[in-house]
Amino acid sequence: MSALEGTARRAVVRISERDGGYDRSGARFWGSGFFIAPGWVLTCAHVVGNGGGDVLRGERAVDVTDWHDRTTEGRVALALPMPEEPDRPPRPWAMPDLALLKVDDADDAECLWLSDRSTIVPADISLHGWSRDTGELAPRHGIGTASGGDGRDGTAMLLRGEIPVAGCSGGPVVDTGRGAVIGVSKGRGKDTAGLAVPITALRRIADDRPGRDRLHAIVRAHDRHHFDRYRALGTGGSWPGLQQRLREAALRAPAGGFTPRLRTHLFARLAELTPPGTPGEVMQLVGDTKRRVIQDPYQPGVEHDPRTWREGVGLLYDLRDGGRAKEPAPERDLELEAVLLYAARVAAAVSRLGHDRDVPHLRDLSGWLTGEAEPLPDVIREEIQQILHGGSAAPAALLEPAPAGTVELRKPERRDVAPGPRRDPSRRRGDVIVEIDTLLYGDRYPWRVKLLLEDGVITPLRSDEEGVPRAGLREALREPVAAALLQGDVGEHLAELRVVLPRELFDEALDEWRLLPPGAGEHGFDPHTMPLGHRRVVVLQDRKRRDRPATPEWRRRFNGTNQGPMTAVPLRREAPVQGHDGPRREGGHAAYGRLSEAAVTAVPVYCGEVAQGAGAMAMDAALAAGHAVVLWRRCAPGHTDCAEFHERAARLVCEAGTAEGLHRRIRNLRIRCGDPDFPDPDALWARSVALLSDDPDRPPGSDTPLRAPGARWDP
Repeated sequence: MSALEGTARRAVVRISERDGGYDRSGARFWGSGFFIAPGWVLTCAHVVGNGGGDVLRGERAVDVTDWHDRTTEGRVALALPMPEEPDRPPRPWAMPDLALLKVDDADDAECLWLSDRSTIVPADISLHGWSRDTGELAPRHGIGTASGGDGRDGTAMLLRGEIPVAGCSGGPVVDTGRGAVIGVSKGRGKDTAGLAVPITALRRIADDRPGRDRLHAIVRAHDRHHFDRYRALGTGGSWPGLQQRLREAALRAPAGGFTPRLRTHLFARLAELTPPGTPGEVMQLVGDTKRRVIQDPYQPGVEHDPRTWREGVGLLYDLRDGGRAKEPAPERDLELEAVLLYAARVAAAVSRLGHDRDVPHLRDLSGWLTGEAEPLPDVIREEIQQILHGGSAAPAALLEPAPAGTVELRKPERRDVAPGPRRDPSRRRGDVIVEIDTLLYGDRYPWRVKLLLEDGVITPLRSDEEGVPRAGLREALREPVAAALLQGDVGEHLAELRVVLPRELFDEALDEWRLLPPGAGEHGFDPHTMPLGHRRVVVLQDRKRRDRPATPEWRRRFNGTNQGPMTAVPLRREAPVQGHDGPRREGGHAAYGRLSEAAVTAVPVYCGEVAQGAGAMAMDAALAAGHAVVLWRRCAPGHTDCAEFHERAARLVCEAGTAEGLHRRIRNLRIRCGDPDFPDPDALWARSVALLSDDPDRPPGSDTPLRAPGARWDP
């Protein structure tokens, strides 16, 4: 038995029906699991699902038996996903198929090391678990390779080699090169492949505030456990020691740089800090660090979904991922420089929150970083010191260092050590783009969700090129949009939602969408569950115009509304007096001529729908004339307040002054008239208001879209 196999086996447990833990026949045995922190076992949801709804809800305990054959009581604390009918568990269980068990009297349990890396495959792996496949309930071990899904899109990893046998479900999948758990065995796939849940799927726990607190508590307990064991046992009986030996065997030489010892020390300190609020906060610090260390023009690669500070470190192991690094001099260690610089940025970000409970932990981290940064090049070491201890950036102020072991942030912004632009710590990271294409196959709309970063770089996140019917768009986009907004929300910046869609969908109530699963409660004023348009800027953009280079008229009018002061012009000439359904309608050519002559600061407004009928014809004319900002109402036919709407809309546009000012006022109106019981009477005229705000350069124009075979190009 290898050291890795023996160490892993001591953390693997078998899970059984209550009072079945001591039954070695396996008659009441359900599957495997493993300790990830003292008192916490990770397994598959379908394993504990064998006990039905009482077990899944934590109302009835299960038996957890460790490698000493000691059985203790465990209860399900969380199952992902929880089935709609827990008393009739599904087969197969949907991804991520994970469950957490709280186990009594297990504070001294051996725990496996969880990978901190977001990109975890391909890898050579070993599988561990319990099985009675040979007739007797006994530990099982196998080796193979992992490839395929990495958890970002909910897909499973594929396992080749000795695939899991019955009973091993819920056991760990260990990367034998790095000595870390990268997955949880799920079962057999097709042909000769096994399936595993990537360990990154644990991030799903943090999709709400209670789950985020629980994940932080478990990660803290995990990292403190390994730090304490390393201090007590040294390299001989700890995971860091095992990882160091694996690293030296792979390099065939003593391994320096960012060693497992340093990682253990750093993770234990990061785990004590207030966790990041969103994945975007981690990714912003990682991106800033890579730009600083690589120094060549850095283009981010895949957008990851880290929920802990330690996962940001995992994204800095190889700086050539997502960027082209200059070959360093032999004495330079870019990984170590990047990790310590990132850790200093984390300390500054947490210090900025001003929580008293973080003060002693920041002092500890700061002192540790100061010592470990000593071997680094002067410019990096000085920059770390400046982040941690720098004084005021005011030119006339004395730059007195803060007391040793503290993180000083009295300065309004950090003074750069090396030449480079100053960075506002609370600057925007990016906004979210939802692209919906025109109908491609039958009644289905293809869609894509992307992140538009502050420097104009677009990162694709999720897509469905086959598309969904119009009625299915809200549910299909709910989870991808929610995840994307967490990537854009950083510090004080709340990401905008820009929806690029075909004109027949302009009257879709996108601003009223809630990012809630069906049947979930609305939770009052919870910012994560309220309608999108009540919390953040939601604007529409025209899909058709992006198939061509922006016209001069479009650019001129966009610049005009940005500079202001804006004025209002009727989208349909007769609407303010005769209403949206009045006689003597203005023709398309007449509307185009009139709207072309309107001032470059003019905003067309309209009291009715624009996705069909006379409103659609007028909208086509306005867009052809280059108008970048249009305001209308998604009202059904039959209303009689068109004159009031046009009067109030014109006043709103003039008071807003610029397009950005209009965004804020529209959001406020949506909130005031959105109360189903007590809407503001003075805002009812704006109920169902919609806003087109179409920047010709944001997002950049797309490539020529796909079209169904034989379809003609529509200019």
